[in-house]
Amino acid sequence: MTTSQREPLAFLPRPEGNIAYTDAGAGPLVVAVPGMGDLRSTYDDVAPALVAAGYRVVVADLRGHGDSDTTFRTHGDDATGSDLVALVEHLDGGPAVLVGSSMGASAATWAAAERPDLVRGLVLLGPYLRQPGSPGLRTVMGIVYRVLLARPWGAAFWGSFYSSISKGRRSPRHAEHVAAIRRSMSEPGRLRSFRDLAIALDHSVVEARLPAVKAPALAMVGAIDPDFSDPAAELAWITGAIDARGVLVPDVGHYPQHQAPDVVVPAVLDFLAALPAPPSAPGDTAAPAEDGDRRA
Repeated sequence: MTTSQREPLAFLPRPEGNIAYTDAGAGPLVVAVPGMGDLRSTYDDVAPALVAAGYRVVVADLRGHGDSDTTFRTHGDDATGSDLVALVEHLDGGPAVLVGSSMGASAATWAAAERPDLVRGLVLLGPYLRQPGSPGLRTVMGIVYRVLLARPWGAAFWGSFYSSISKGRRSPRHAEHVAAIRRSMSEPGRLRSFRDLAIALDHSVVEARLPAVKAPALAMVGAIDPDFSDPAAELAWITGAIDARGVLVPDVGHYPQHQAPDVVVPAVLDFLAALPAPPSAPGDTAAPAEDGDRRA
């Protein structure tokens, strides 16, 4: 199922399957990835604005999600981070700015530590850069995920949960987006892939790599994100841990890019404009314009 009809699909071959992505625009490379249980279309209000500002914007699905294959057996922040590294190499347009939502932000941060030569900046939306709770809680949550993300109720449960953490202002596309997520989760193999990811997810693999992250970063956290006990405190910890610029987005839950693109887009464009100019990518002749014509 195609989750966003704006651009034709392409596929990145990986050892366990193919990663689906779209590729639009010309200029410095920006690669975006959603969080677990989400689709490429979470960026449908952000990606076109970046393309219009003069960037090449690639948006990928996670393993087993959206239009990516369900044949993957390895999941997690480091697995997704390795996909991002492989995608930037495959596109031959790097170094890239990586944009990630939730665990996609965790994966982007891991990639920046693993391959600093390929990552010139990070945009982190509702990021998990450390594992919440105790090891015992993680074990319990693994059991819970096995039950809640099972057929025949798993897709409906996740749709409801997704809405619950989209606390605060809602996108006009919210109902449509959640319906697309539920349809996707109802396809063969997708709910199993999502459950496998949820069980495998351990953000401690990212926290251990934070000292190696040198790329400039922008972190945006919803001020009422229910996934954090204290969103403002979590943002303060993130900005200190990787020397990031932080933005607390008012009246927004876990998905700033979907809930408040009017806040996210200007902040991201300002961040991109402040980055040092990237080296010219092969075959790349376009550059972002100034103010209406912004330059990275």
